[in-house]
Amino acid sequence: MIEIIPNWHPVLVHFPIAFSTAAVAFIGAGTIFKNHSLTAQCLMTGRWMLWAAVIFACIAAVFGWLAYNSVEHDEAGHLAMTIHRNWALVALGALALLAAWDVWRGRSHTVPSPSFLALLVAVWLLVVSAAWHGGEVVYRHGLGVMSLPAPEEHTHEHGGEHSDIFMQGEATPHEDVHAHSHDDTANSESTHDAEPGGKTSATDGAGTAHKKAGHTHAPGTPSHKD
Repeated sequence: MIEIIPNWHPVLVHFPIAFSTAAVAFIGAGTIFKNHSLTAQCLMTGRWMLWAAVIFACIAAVFGWLAYNSVEHDEAGHLAMTIHRNWALVALGALALLAAWDVWRGRSHTVPSPSFLALLVAVWLLVVSAAWHGGEVVYRHGLGVMSLPAPEEHTHEHGGEHSDIFMQGEATPHEDVHAHSHDDTANSESTHDAEPGGKTSATDGAGTAHKKAGHTHAPGTPSHKD
């Protein structure tokens, strides 16, 4: 047989939550949209969901009572279990009364009234509250848990991905130095090419002088500017 810690209560407790939620949805749709072609189907489905919620809530309550008297706990855990038990019993009683009212209403062939829908929503809120307190028992107080992980020994395996993203988003030191060297070279060339005031450098002047020195004219050519 499958072993479930502490027993089958954690498995069965989800059914009354789901069925009561479906009952609110279907009965609410059938009550609001009275003249729709699917109104009768919605109301009947909602009634089935309400009855199923009561049946599974009774079964889950039995296993919950067994877990309440068998799970190891401390003082804070005992208080949390007691609060969860009280909310669950109130929700179960309200579901049973509402289902009995629904059976009587179904025999009289009356459409659900707004007051019935309001009570159904209120009972659903009781079920949700009981479920929330049950989660507090397990996830906050650790009741029914065989072992807990050791946070100090836990490491994230995606640490390498973070470094990869960092390397992709920012330039590597080699690339940065390489870019600076190119910029420095370009700046150095610009400095040699031009001087303040728009004057050419001595190197350019020497080249021009060299070109002019190599320029000759034939005898008898009138004087002119080069």
